[in-house]
Amino acid sequence: MKQFMNTREALVTEAIDGLLRASGARLARLDGYPHIRVVVRTDWDRSRVALVSGGGSGHEPSHAGFVGQGMLTAAVCGDVFASPSVDAVLAGILAVTGKAGCLLIVKNYTGDRLNFGLAAERARAFGFKVSMVIVDDDVALPDLPQARGVAGTLFVHKIAGAMAEAGADLDTITAAAQGVIRGAISIGMSLDTCTVPGSPKEDRIGLGKAELGLGIHGEAGVEQVDFGGAREAIDMVAGRLGPHMGPGDHVALLNNLGGTTPLEMSVLAEELARSAIGPRIRWIVGPAAMMTSLDMHGFSVSLLPADDARVRALAAPVALTAWPGLNPLGQVEVRPLPDGLSPIQPVPSPHPARRTVIETCCKALIAVEKELNALDAKSGDGDTGSTLATAARALVAALDRLPLADATQLYRAIGMELAQTMGGSSGVLLAIFFAAAGDASAGGKEWIGALSAGLDRVMQVGGAEPGHRTMIDALAPALAALPQGLAAAAKAARSGADGTAAMTRARAGRASYLSADKLAGFNDPGAEGVAVLFETLARG
Repeated sequence: MKQFMNTREALVTEAIDGLLRASGARLARLDGYPHIRVVVRTDWDRSRVALVSGGGSGHEPSHAGFVGQGMLTAAVCGDVFASPSVDAVLAGILAVTGKAGCLLIVKNYTGDRLNFGLAAERARAFGFKVSMVIVDDDVALPDLPQARGVAGTLFVHKIAGAMAEAGADLDTITAAAQGVIRGAISIGMSLDTCTVPGSPKEDRIGLGKAELGLGIHGEAGVEQVDFGGAREAIDMVAGRLGPHMGPGDHVALLNNLGGTTPLEMSVLAEELARSAIGPRIRWIVGPAAMMTSLDMHGFSVSLLPADDARVRALAAPVALTAWPGLNPLGQVEVRPLPDGLSPIQPVPSPHPARRTVIETCCKALIAVEKELNALDAKSGDGDTGSTLATAARALVAALDRLPLADATQLYRAIGMELAQTMGGSSGVLLAIFFAAAGDASAGGKEWIGALSAGLDRVMQVGGAEPGHRTMIDALAPALAALPQGLAAAAKAARSGADGTAAMTRARAGRASYLSADKLAGFNDPGAEGVAVLFETLARG
């Protein structure tokens, strides 16, 4: 797999230096490359308790991205998914620890436990006060002798960081951290494994499957399940977390494992609020990438029982862009549309023949959704079929509200409906088409003339003409032939749509950005949709 790196060996060191250059001089590193990679605060004066964490790289922004005022004092970075050495951890401790002492925050993996633990012993031998807590928040594998430490670690970083910033002593911070660890629970789910730099990607999770409870190093989870969308995914995660939740209100941390889009993460946040455990979640951190697993297409949910002290600590300000902050998980606020934008509802009226025509057209578009998407994927973003099908379904659902008996108002109502339900330029253009047809109908035009007037307006506003490789290449000849009957119109539409396959230069839409070799040999999806409509109507 292609990755933006130079060499596997230099990946971590170069990434750390890139982070430091962009930190506004708030971060520095110890002079120990390549074996010692420690990121430290530049404003640290050793007067307060130091917080040191770290582990393998590949979980960015953890851990170095959380070094700063209000969170970590230093982060010790190992190779990708590999614990840092004892010397590296010791260097981090010695670099930032003063009389107030140091707390090591360690995820429950054997390498981290051993290396951080031995470094702590050596630091104590030098006379430093060092405590260590081990985070074991993962509830995915109940039979595992030692539960893994995952994104719940961030609760410890933030709460301990706020306490250290406020001047609390080492014993107090350690006790609070241990309390957070006892209460924190996490589980993740992914649609794919991660890509370890320089290694072939493991193809463990099959098509149509998701893995529940996998680790942040790509370790196998508790089971692979059929993937049925965001709601089912959250329901499974909530079902695993629910039995482990403590009493009272909770804070949720919704973490992107690296490869999930912000759009998907927002859907997951909505489903988390709607889930069975949603009423018990009062605050949320994220959704955001906080403890990732390289490019893993997944997410994790961490929960923590919330008391006033924890909420204050989680909400305390930090000088870190990687920490998304704590927000109430509230209701969706809906405000009325401004005056003039609220749709005017027409008076419904029946007309069986027109209803049949509309239903026939809508069913035809729904039936070719996948076909049109496949055509669009060759020249666009692969959504033409879905866009038209979504509008068709909405129009079918609106039939009982339409003024079917009044042609003028029907055109305008269809335009309004499409403007609200269709995305992108297609919805706008078709709304213009039907609005203009309605105006023409009001001026006395019969239905063919009204539709032709709609086409003229679309060409005027959109700038497309026959020969520009758009739906107009099928629609214009179809309307021109319509006075000879539906069969003639269907034949003309088909000829126009098929003609777009030979057009190697699009002058409108996303296809206009593509070269000739990308366009030759297949029909424009919009023109194909128009041809299908007229062919369906011609068949009766």
